[in-house]
Amino acid sequence: MGGSDSWREILAPQVLDLSLLAAFIALTMVSFFRKSVRLKYVTLTAAVAYLGFMKSSLVSISDVFRLTDLSLPPFKYSLTWYLFSLFVVASTILWGRLYCGRVCAFGALTQLIDALVPARLRIELPRTIERRAAWIKYGVLAAVMVYYLVTKDVASPIRYAEPFWMFGLFGTTGMWIGLGVLLLATVFIRNLYCRFLCPVGATLGLLSSLTVFRIKRWRECNTCKICEKTCEWGAIRGPQIVKRECVRCDDCERLYLDQKKCPHWIILRRKGSTFVSA
Repeated sequence: MGGSDSWREILAPQVLDLSLLAAFIALTMVSFFRKSVRLKYVTLTAAVAYLGFMKSSLVSISDVFRLTDLSLPPFKYSLTWYLFSLFVVASTILWGRLYCGRVCAFGALTQLIDALVPARLRIELPRTIERRAAWIKYGVLAAVMVYYLVTKDVASPIRYAEPFWMFGLFGTTGMWIGLGVLLLATVFIRNLYCRFLCPVGATLGLLSSLTVFRIKRWRECNTCKICEKTCEWGAIRGPQIVKRECVRCDDCERLYLDQKKCPHWIILRRKGSTFVSA
């Protein structure tokens, strides 16, 4: 008998992981297309439990390092990794930072925390500060990439630029203290790490410039501020949706479909126009 494994032998140990990942991706896409708040929070919870604590499978800056060196894992023995990576890249190109909005386990955790925190505790940053702070993550991305290209040190950038190690329940005392400070700050400033510090979010933000299916805008969006005030990610600026910051959280899209709140539908109704209920 030859030394190479048959595909049956290759697939057998990966079937469970592939099935679970496929089920999670299906849940993610159903929740995205249904624009259901309940399903979104089910997806966020599943992301924390499954991708976070069960698998510790998050897109890391180390994956970007792999691309620079073309040091990718063997395909046939890493099917789950390739399926997950394909989903992240394809969904970003098709819809934008969908991964950041409901797949990343750390981002999901901070969104769940935000849902539990009383609104009176939150600090809303002035728009000018928020917009400038959003560029910090691109500086972090540039810094870790330069550091890696010079030193080829994978561990340090991951340890100090990403808190994803927490799902593996390992880390030094200093790392845990830093994580505690970050999560405490997240109580007051929603999605702090994702919005301002994450190098992976910056990478996907750059990739999202290719987004095919963008959020539609009505003519009334030129003057209406309802969605801009609702957006928790600072991605709506007047009539413009900033693709690199948008995580397709559904908030503005649900407002677009609300014929009692969206001025587009209210104006049509006042004009006596007929339209099909969404």
